[in-house]
Amino acid sequence: MKVLLINGSPHKDGCTFTALNEVAQTLRKYNIETEMLYLGNKPIAGCIACMKCFETGHCFRDDAVRKIQDRLAEFDAIILGSPVYYSQPTGQITSFCQRLFFCKEGDMAGKLGASVVSCRRGGASATFEQLNQYFTISNMPVVSSQYWNSVHGFTTEDVRKDKEGLQTMRSLGENMAWLLKSMETAKQHGIDKPVYEERLRTHFIHD
Repeated sequence: MKVLLINGSPHKDGCTFTALNEVAQTLRKYNIETEMLYLGNKPIAGCIACMKCFETGHCFRDDAVRKIQDRLAEFDAIILGSPVYYSQPTGQITSFCQRLFFCKEGDMAGKLGASVVSCRRGGASATFEQLNQYFTISNMPVVSSQYWNSVHGFTTEDVRKDKEGLQTMRSLGENMAWLLKSMETAKQHGIDKPVYEERLRTHFIHD
């Protein structure tokens, strides 16, 4: 079992990393492998709806998005992490997710999803909700915690003092570990993932 944690903050070892790392440490306690992907502090190109990925199975741009698209089968769960920018996730993680999920929506089904946000003061709930939308449109069970998955602080030192926030991260790790192990047990007993109907896409404007 392996979990991909995506750090969408421009600060590699900042508040978002501190929150994600708390989850990762809990997962590793249960021998669940983790990988942290730092998106960096350079712009990530957004989706241009060229539809090329429908032909090739990956985005035409050779960057971090494409690398994860090609490795997606390795991961049983994905955790998205971002600081709050004007009650939204960062531009880096937004562009990353729009391209990743647009191309690989079908391959996401059955993987667990969770989001983690960090903020100085406000906007956490709106950012948390936006990140969760990627999971709920892709047949991904969303893992919850004892509170909305957020930590508060302007610096990593602040976040380390947020005892409730860090406990929320550990509870998220506990829930994800339990669900991953439950899914593995189900698989061993012949309980397969859901089989979905062919996707229907209706349009609301007709000639």
